[in-house]
Amino acid sequence: MARYSRNDQAGVDLPKAEMSRENLKQALDLFRYLRPYRGRFSAALASLFVNSLLGLSFPYLAGSIIDAALRGPKGGGMAGADRTALLLMGILAVQAGLSFFQALSFATAGQRSLVDLRRDTYASLISLPMTFFAQRRVGELASRLSSDLIQIEDTLITILPQFLRQSTILIGGIALIAVTSLQLTGIMLASLPFIIVAAVIFGRKTRKISREAQDRLAETATIVEETLQGILNVKAFSNEGYELNRYHAGLNSFLATTLRGARLRAGFIAFIVFALFGFIVLVLWSGARLLQNGEITFGQLTRFGLYTTFVAGAMGQFAELYSQLQKAIGATQRVRELLRESGEVEVRLGPAPVSTLPRLRGDIVFEDVHFSYPSRQGVEVLHAINLAASSGERIALVGPSGAGKSTLISLLLRLYDPSSGRLLIDGRDARDYRLAELRGQMSMVPQEVLLFGGSIAENIAYGKPGAGPEEIEQAARQANAHEFIQAFPERYATLVGERGIKLSGGQRQRVAIARAILKNPAILILDEATSSLDSESERLIQEALETLMEGRTSFIIAHRLATVRHVDRIIVIAGGRVVESGTHDELQALEEGTYQRLAALQFRE
Repeated sequence: MARYSRNDQAGVDLPKAEMSRENLKQALDLFRYLRPYRGRFSAALASLFVNSLLGLSFPYLAGSIIDAALRGPKGGGMAGADRTALLLMGILAVQAGLSFFQALSFATAGQRSLVDLRRDTYASLISLPMTFFAQRRVGELASRLSSDLIQIEDTLITILPQFLRQSTILIGGIALIAVTSLQLTGIMLASLPFIIVAAVIFGRKTRKISREAQDRLAETATIVEETLQGILNVKAFSNEGYELNRYHAGLNSFLATTLRGARLRAGFIAFIVFALFGFIVLVLWSGARLLQNGEITFGQLTRFGLYTTFVAGAMGQFAELYSQLQKAIGATQRVRELLRESGEVEVRLGPAPVSTLPRLRGDIVFEDVHFSYPSRQGVEVLHAINLAASSGERIALVGPSGAGKSTLISLLLRLYDPSSGRLLIDGRDARDYRLAELRGQMSMVPQEVLLFGGSIAENIAYGKPGAGPEEIEQAARQANAHEFIQAFPERYATLVGERGIKLSGGQRQRVAIARAILKNPAILILDEATSSLDSESERLIQEALETLMEGRTSFIIAHRLATVRHVDRIIVIAGGRVVESGTHDELQALEEGTYQRLAALQFRE
């Protein structure tokens, strides 16, 4: 009976790779994760080999029992048959024990090595720079941690042992068939090439259609992902019917391709049934003629028939096992690509290492900075930015959407590095700092707050892992979040739901501010941090932020100019350039200035 991996059961058809020497070499490279468990894995392989050889004794002993029985009581046949049957039962008992040992050992070694591989793959993934994530879809990366690693897991625990087992049975079975009868072996080997060639041709066509079907299915998955991510827009525009029609059309395309593949597979199955059983009939017919002529015994014919069944069964599984091995090689290639990527930080298990970097003063200088995103090298987003912020200074970045304000902050966080020019922090090039230590002294409150799916306390403590309840509560009080948290039945243990969906926009914003307060950064970044608050909460939070910004270099991205009138300096950015700089009053005094036009429009409203 053919065995299938969980990916097949789930309807997931992973891309396959050619079985070339280079691809096999790359796939075997991941087997280094088995080294800590190589003793257990080697013992399982030895057990599997012995178990397979013992299995090959079954047809031989079965034939001996029949020959002994045919000799009759006078020839002492039944006594011999009894001894052979007892021996066969003993072998079956040993096989049962070996099967238990090998299954448990393969699972233990395989699962432990896969845990190590999953951990390293995830560590590599989260350590990669933003340039990597900007060029890849989240679904693709999630697939590497799910489908690809599941395929590798199936290979280690199921497919590879089965491949070795069937190889042993195939080679051993053919050798024992030849010992039993060279004439029947010649008939069998003459018939096999036709079956193999037909299987290869059918297999290639089936794989082609299968890949096409998975492309169609992937398109429907994209529709579902886009619809659920933009469900608010779907509801707001009452486009549920439109999305259903779009999904239905994708499913129909997938169904048509799948049914075409099903017809081909059905024809292949019909051919295999006819060819394999016709092959067995041919062998048995030839064996019957030899038996009639006295050239073989009935026991030898029985032995030959059973060995033929063993060989046919092994060959029937090779096509599926070969396909699964191709998928596994493809999966290992994609995982190895991820492991080979250069991370921007070093990620290790256990507590974070203690930072050796003294607290930063917070002197920031952008020195003739130019920048283009790696995915759009021909489009320069920032042009000759020169900007300096002294320790403790509060700088507001204002300007129209798309001017480059968020990009400037991304450079400050070193999510990207300047294409040319320098970013200096406390007089040192930002690239000279260890990235984790540098970001450890920065904190950001974004406009679109993303909370993790745990409790409120866990989300606040994200700013300082290991913080105690008193510290968390104090930060929440400063962010004006304590009162609404206390109103929940479970208080700080309240689960916020996926992406914080159980909290209102203002509540999420205040949790994010509490998280930033708890971190106690030297450099603070606020991206419209009060944008989701009502007037009363905004006033209270603004007071908390004034306290938080005291003694810290602060960059505030602002679209509402009323919130930044009292900062130390306002930097106006337009078209990726600094076009104006000064206080609110100084910029208001500029005739036909960009800030004056923005202010006039907003304050008039």
